[in-house]
Amino acid sequence: MPETVIQYLLNRLKQLGIRDIFGVPGDYAFPINNAICDDKELRWIGCCNELNAAYAADGYARINGMSALSTTFGVGELSALCGIAGSYAEHNPVFHIVGMPATPVQERNAVVHHTLGNGEFDQFMTMATPTVCAKTMLTPENCIQEVERVIAAALGYRRPVYIAIPHDYVHENISHVHEKILSSQAPANVPVKSDPEVLEEAVSTIINRLSGAEKACIMPGIFVDRFGLKDLTTDVVNASGLPYVTMAMDKSVLDETNPSYLGLYMGQLANPEIREFVESCDCVLAIGTILFDVNTGMFTAKLDRSRIISIMPSDVHIGYAGYTNLKMSDVLEELARRLRKRTDIRGPAARHPATPDADAGSPITADYLYASCMKFFKPDDIIIVDSGTSFYGLLPVFLPEGARLYNQTLWGAIGWATPASFGAALAAPDRRVILITGEGAHQMTAQEVSQFYRYGLKPIIFVLNNHGYLIERMLSRKLDYCYNDLTQWQYHKLPEALGCNGWVIRKATTCGDLDKIMAELDNVGTGAYVEITTPEMSAPPIIETVHNNL
Repeated sequence: MPETVIQYLLNRLKQLGIRDIFGVPGDYAFPINNAICDDKELRWIGCCNELNAAYAADGYARINGMSALSTTFGVGELSALCGIAGSYAEHNPVFHIVGMPATPVQERNAVVHHTLGNGEFDQFMTMATPTVCAKTMLTPENCIQEVERVIAAALGYRRPVYIAIPHDYVHENISHVHEKILSSQAPANVPVKSDPEVLEEAVSTIINRLSGAEKACIMPGIFVDRFGLKDLTTDVVNASGLPYVTMAMDKSVLDETNPSYLGLYMGQLANPEIREFVESCDCVLAIGTILFDVNTGMFTAKLDRSRIISIMPSDVHIGYAGYTNLKMSDVLEELARRLRKRTDIRGPAARHPATPDADAGSPITADYLYASCMKFFKPDDIIIVDSGTSFYGLLPVFLPEGARLYNQTLWGAIGWATPASFGAALAAPDRRVILITGEGAHQMTAQEVSQFYRYGLKPIIFVLNNHGYLIERMLSRKLDYCYNDLTQWQYHKLPEALGCNGWVIRKATTCGDLDKIMAELDNVGTGAYVEITTPEMSAPPIIETVHNNL
């Protein structure tokens, strides 16, 4: 049977392990939407708007390794653009499929709806260009070659790609003229395999530096997760015998139950004993770590570049020397095999946050809340946290084995977590998904809560109500600027209004309330939604430190 343009694309996405496609329908994309719904191996996941769909696709990609999103031309794709940009910044592969007007409409520069009224049809693809690692417009003639090219780019760079299909080409049979030059080779700057001589030189140098160091540690980073290298990196840690720390974005990329794990390193914002240890090391092995403002404690980390070994996806830097044409996995495999275990280097003892004493009727402070969360978490939990005070409150918490904490740390779009947790729950329906979000972020995307119930998912949602944008208040010298105030919703009533029938819905205003609710939710068999009210200015220590040092 002849294969159409959309069939080829969807079949390749299925082969990559994608079974759900997020989106919002639109007339230019109807043929694409129809093909997805008609495919018995795919599931259309309709979202409340395109931005939420992009955030949900991002959350799905973090669990599944990649995801797909479908929008219509112009209004749909631009609505999704912020979410796609976040996936680009944080290296989450999303296949963004855009339904375009038919080619005759484009060729005559017709003025049609969902355009800027100027007869130009390439402007939106141009707008998307900085947020994707590859883009294409599929035709029957180029379909095979172009689909394979953008797939190679998405997998090589671990970033989104943009795939436009004109309305009249969606169901056209593909041409096999270019099939012989079909290639799944990695794109430029992504090595298929390491240069053997460069690999040997880099690995030998790393081993010599680590073996000769008086004090050394390991700092695993986000690329360990994005490139699926957790096991290899753990092997390196165990083979080396060295202690390891993580920065904010990198929390839980390796299990935090490993006895070599010390805790959070965030410059001068947390754990002074860990900061002193890391910054006194004469060798720091950073594996896939991005040194940006949040990770470095707002640039308070003092890391001497000459002492850092940085292993990245396609290159290695040892001090000021650079080695290119190297695959991260090849470097880690060699290190795991050849490193000799050091037993003479010990960092400071890991310090677990303690639960403060509080009466049952006491208000729920930040310290009490996050210590309670630590006791509530279970092995293999998926914890999605928005980029507010809740994220910084959970950074010092140690997670049980297999539990992962996800946050959009670099892009930092508040509102991301609610739809992202929906995407994550779809990708892992058998795991417990916990969403923790501030009410300010939640107001931006709260309608996506309805989708959990629609698709039979059972999340545990904690909405922290501190009467405004607390993270923004703490980043200002003056605490009472009116732009950080919010309309006060009755959050605990939202699930009922959004159709989440049969959920456990609670509101906690005291420590006793919180303890009782968390005990109730320990083995809950339905979705759960809990509004937690805290004092307006009760913030985690990291954020208080930031505010006090403004």
